[in-house]
Amino acid sequence: MAIDLEKVLVIGISSRALFNLEHENSIYLQQDIAAYRRFQLEQEDQVLEKGTAFHLVDALLSLNKLSDERLVEVVVMSKNSPDTGLRVLKSIQHHGLDITRSAFTGGEPLAPFVAAYSVDLLLTRHSDDAQEAIDTEDCAAALIYDPPESFQPDRDTIRIAFDADAVLFSDESEYIFKTEGLARFQQNESENEDVALPDGPFAKLVRLLARLNEKLGADRSPLRLSIVTARNGPAHLRVIKTLRQWGVFVDQAFFLGGTSKEPVLSALKPHIFFDDQPVHLVNASKQVPSSQVPYRSDSPIQELSEQSDTLPE
Repeated sequence: MAIDLEKVLVIGISSRALFNLEHENSIYLQQDIAAYRRFQLEQEDQVLEKGTAFHLVDALLSLNKLSDERLVEVVVMSKNSPDTGLRVLKSIQHHGLDITRSAFTGGEPLAPFVAAYSVDLLLTRHSDDAQEAIDTEDCAAALIYDPPESFQPDRDTIRIAFDADAVLFSDESEYIFKTEGLARFQQNESENEDVALPDGPFAKLVRLLARLNEKLGADRSPLRLSIVTARNGPAHLRVIKTLRQWGVFVDQAFFLGGTSKEPVLSALKPHIFFDDQPVHLVNASKQVPSSQVPYRSDSPIQELSEQSDTLPE
């Protein structure tokens, strides 16, 4: 029976985000497409190792077993040709992943096909695809980092952790911090405590996840949503009140006041962490699966120089 993709959570994932294809990708970059194709054909029966987003995909697909209706659909979106992508399909089958849809674009960008598959979240190793998806606002998108070496996912709970500003919420407040400083940022958040923060690129996704939790029931759902942000008091109040206005319940929130996120993430062990700033992701990605959310190309933050300070997100 056909599935109405508009009624389920659809994850689009590149083959390099799902499996570890970095050696294969280096062949393509250092040699040519012919060498890459030859290697993939020679290794066609060799199962690919798990990539950064494998555990997240596996866990989310398991939610379908808890409901009479399908809740999550995953689409493999790959720049491979169908021929070189056969190894990916065989590896999906080997690992027992319930994935039946795929798009092999033969080297062309993935982003134009996001709407065609009703994708809500695109996870990719290609920055151009993540950027284009964010710019079109068709779905949430993130650039996957290398997999942490010793990560072991929670088998009973699915944990997804989000940064706040420029991820769940718009980057307006972050821009005030970057241009006018911490005092002005705190003042703005206090003055607008009861004004909901504007939607960010992952606002729609967190609402979908919250509704998915409601469908399963709070006592049955293994899905846990967390916020890990450099905000602290009094700026944290606006975050809590915004989520309340959205009707979104998050299980945990960690307001760190500019300190490192790595210790909290190491303790939390999310299946994935979404943040907009490499300064937070470089160390975090060594402990937990991590991904970077691009700013929109027309965001004023894109015009600012890179800052190394920890920012209130």
